Amino acid sequence: MSGCSELSLRELPMESWMSHLPCALWDTPLYHLAIPGSHNAVTYCLDMNDRSPVDPMQPDMLQKLDKYMKPLIRPFVYKWAITQEFTIKQQLDCGVRYCDLRIAHRPNDHSTDLYFYHGVYTTLTVETVLSEIKEWLDAHPKEVVLLSFSHFLGLNQELHIRLLTNIRNTFASKLCPKTEVLTLRNLWALGYQVIVSYEHSISSSHADLWPHIPYWWANKCKAEALIEEFEARKQHGRPGGFFVTGINLTEDLKYICTHPTESLKDLVMSTYPALLGWVREQTPGPRAGSLNIIAGDFITESHFAPTVVTLNEKLLKWSS
Repeated sequence: MSGCSELSLRELPMESWMSHLPCALWDTPLYHLAIPGSHNAVTYCLDMNDRSPVDPMQPDMLQKLDKYMKPLIRPFVYKWAITQEFTIKQQLDCGVRYCDLRIAHRPNDHSTDLYFYHGVYTTLTVETVLSEIKEWLDAHPKEVVLLSFSHFLGLNQELHIRLLTNIRNTFASKLCPKTEVLTLRNLWALGYQVIVSYEHSISSSHADLWPHIPYWWANKCKAEALIEEFEARKQHGRPGGFFVTGINLTEDLKYICTHPTESLKDLVMSTYPALLGWVREQTPGPRAGSLNIIAGDFITESHFAPTVVTLNEKLLKWSS
């Protein structure tokens, strides 16, 4: 199939949508494309063992309740902490190209293993998941992923260095240095497939670490309030480089307590029609109100990724 095809972008194979984009978009910077992203990408393997601690970023009240009423509290934690149900490879197959990766060292762990976390820690290590991403990239040589490492918890300087070494050993020549022109044509020519953003001052002294990618987070539990917040932000213009609009809803303790039979997935599925309706009205590109990466929860649901990728058709209409 030729790169200059007239196929509707919604019909592209999501596991290789970048390599199938029309050639008119090969010279568009990635930060002007619409890119599907996964919020808290590695929560499909949270540690269900009650001996696994709640992460210390949780409210004091929840930590106390978990300590003294664990059998009662833990099921609630899991129901609201899981944001993705599919593995990282399955998410990439579904079209995700931005992964929100929150890194932690478990308290009282004498090893140097690192994990992901959201409410509780994961069973899979960072090393294992990065290896899986690398395997997937080997099988999809024209796809490019953005890996956003952030919300570091319990990492000292030595552990940061170990993580950087792991990233470099895993991705090697696939790592894109921050001097590169970020178009598909250029990245394909040079064999770069991984852009690593790192939310730490250490990133400024490393040529292969891009600065933290701003994440627009509305902190709302209703779709209408989230949309209103983002419409207000759009009035102030978009950041210059990459940025994420997170259509992930946020529940507080009050919401959870007043909806005892619900889960985060219930909340997301009930609001996706409204949220994706809003997404369909958005436009990528350099203009003031345009969007770039759009990240969500349960990204395999409701045609999330094809909805985001299809927005790039609007760039074709401009250039034609």
